[in-house]
Amino acid sequence: MTKYSPVALRRFAYILLLPAGLVVAVVVVYPFIYNLILSLSNMSLLHLRDWQLIGPRQYEKVFSEPGLYSVFFKTVLWTVVNVTFHVGIGIFLALLLHNKFRGRAIFRTLLILPWAVPPVVTALTWRGMFHYEYGAVNLILTKAFHQTPIQWLNDPIGTFAACIITNVWLGFPFMMVVALGALQSIPKELYEAADIDGAGAWKKLRIITLPLIRPVMIPAITLGLVWTFNKLDIVWLVSNGGEPADSTHILVSFVYKAAFVLYRYGYAAALSTVIFVILLIFGLFFLKKTRAAEAAY
Repeated sequence: MTKYSPVALRRFAYILLLPAGLVVAVVVVYPFIYNLILSLSNMSLLHLRDWQLIGPRQYEKVFSEPGLYSVFFKTVLWTVVNVTFHVGIGIFLALLLHNKFRGRAIFRTLLILPWAVPPVVTALTWRGMFHYEYGAVNLILTKAFHQTPIQWLNDPIGTFAACIITNVWLGFPFMMVVALGALQSIPKELYEAADIDGAGAWKKLRIITLPLIRPVMIPAITLGLVWTFNKLDIVWLVSNGGEPADSTHILVSFVYKAAFVLYRYGYAAALSTVIFVILLIFGLFFLKKTRAAEAAY
């Protein structure tokens, strides 16, 4: 058997990693560095060819933007409400699907469908369902519950609520699948021992189920928070670009409008960098405080 030196093996490992490293450099590293450079420039529609570095002025504009802090508050509200419903509905449905009953496989398939449908299709479908005269939501309210139709897409609060309802429908299957996988990894002997001790369903949920799925759910919740914070397509399509009167923007849609509607590329790059820093700090802090890496047992 031929023996290779540690140096040769290390060199071979680097050769195997090289293609993946090149892809990461092209797809992640280069755009990130280019975005940082743009955030320090005056690039816009007026300076598309002759842009130059101007230092941190774009960041000064970001933090002095009059409506930015209200947009940030709406983004936090949007994220917290969505993820709360995602996790709550996901765990509840996972607990139901973890039990054996007739037709369980069919229900599992049906409940994953919202996650399988492209978000663009979901957003446009729900936008049609929230139509004042012909939408299914108002038809149900008027025909089944005898309620007054709601101006979902013409009112700031109604439009924001419509965006949240759409995203909740789209996002709970991910948490359900993660929670269901975590539930299936819990040894049945623990529940049998709890039954012998006379523990009820609520006590078993609080003492056994929730603590043991926590190491799996915390990273999933962290991902959900980051994804929801940056969820552009639902807000943009359901609200038709932040309508009415730019009152339903979250930070990522605010950036999108600055870049691709107002052509303020330098400003948009600076704001996107600020969003990245916010999410990085929050993610590290959240994972540290929740001790996501600790073992389940």
